[in-house]
Amino acid sequence: MAKKSKIAKEKKRQEMVMKYAELRRELKEKGDYEALQKLPRDSSPTRLKNRCEITGRPRGYMRQFGMSRIKFREYVHRGQVPGVRKASW
Repeated sequence: MAKKSKIAKEKKRQEMVMKYAELRRELKEKGDYEALQKLPRDSSPTRLKNRCEITGRPRGYMRQFGMSRIKFREYVHRGQVPGVRKASW
């Protein structure tokens, strides 16, 4: 389980990216890179880190499901992820 502060910080970054997304797009279209640099650093989408929705774990993240490999495995074994089952051959 990730620290609560790390999860909260990442959530705050996501909100800031959404808040400034339209303004960033307009400034890029105009080519006004000086104004773009004056925006907050955390408003850049490249600063976002994918984290597990359940535990907040930053590593072993599966984009397709939005969770870490550990939680993904648990949920699949319980049959809670539709369309996925354990491989056997």
